[in-house]
Amino acid sequence: DLKKYSNKTKAAFVLLIVMLLILLGNFNTLQNSKNVNKHINAIYNDRLVVAHYIFQYSKELHFIKAEAEKLDLSDNIKKDEIIHTLNIIHNIDDLYAKTVLTNKEKQHFDTFLKSCKEINKQVENKDWNKIAVSSAETLKTLESLSQIQIQEGKSQLANANAMYSKNNSLGQLQIALLIILGGVTC
Repeated sequence: DLKKYSNKTKAAFVLLIVMLLILLGNFNTLQNSKNVNKHINAIYNDRLVVAHYIFQYSKELHFIKAEAEKLDLSDNIKKDEIIHTLNIIHNIDDLYAKTVLTNKEKQHFDTFLKSCKEINKQVENKDWNKIAVSSAETLKTLESLSQIQIQEGKSQLANANAMYSKNNSLGQLQIALLIILGGVTC
């Protein structure tokens, strides 16, 4: 009778260990799911939305460059249209600044803001050739920002995929443990 009780105790102890492993695996899976969700939100909020802002910036800068190069417009019309377009750009600045920026991205964004201020000064001086050149250089800064967005998005996606794979592996381990446990108890 004592020997039988000892086997039941051993079986209960093994069952307890397996259940604890499954419970810990579930907690880990829940934590990884939260992290995957965080990465997906960051991809949307800090990468895709920002890519849209960069597209808007680019569109407005191309307009500024085209206006500055037009020979058939008066200086006052050019000035008014470019100032209006710079105001549109500055409205986007606040939205862009609210996103999460990497250090490299922050440096490029600061360079972009300085370039826009320089264009603003050039508008006041009606220096249309410099505005066209500055706009072209600022577009290159936007291209760098766009590349950073792509790299950061890829990195966050890779992290989310790695966590998904880990969750998948833990799930398979848990299923295997439950199958073994079920086979042992039968």
